[in-house]
Amino acid sequence: MTTIPSNFTLGSSASVTRTITDEIVREFAVLSGDTQPLHLEDDYAAQTRFGKRIAHGALLVGMVSAVLGVKMAGQDATIIFLGLTTNFVNPVYIADEITATCTVTSVRDDKPIVKLGVSCTNQSDAEVMNGEAVVYIDPHPVAG
Repeated sequence: MTTIPSNFTLGSSASVTRTITDEIVREFAVLSGDTQPLHLEDDYAAQTRFGKRIAHGALLVGMVSAVLGVKMAGQDATIIFLGLTTNFVNPVYIADEITATCTVTSVRDDKPIVKLGVSCTNQSDAEVMNGEAVVYIDPHPVAG
């Protein structure tokens, strides 16, 4: 049987919540190079199907990474993404408060590989993203 941190046992879950600000979206646009006007220009975005600016979907992926690598792994482990599937089901607007949640759905017996359901919801509890993450859990290396 594989030994994994207790935060990664079947059914365990954790969340992070953050408000998606104009500053966050603009900084992410610079970092990623995705400077589509849909994310950055009010006048342009007003003419789209969304009616106003939306955040980059990859920001939600980053929140999932924070749940896994910080909230769940803590000081006990290093999380290595093996895969992540995402479905973006509703837009995220500037000033939305988003909660990313990861829940362990299976744990392999032969290797420290865990599958988790992932979900992001907004302040109205509407789902904006869902999917599945597969991670390999490494213990933190011993400092020498």
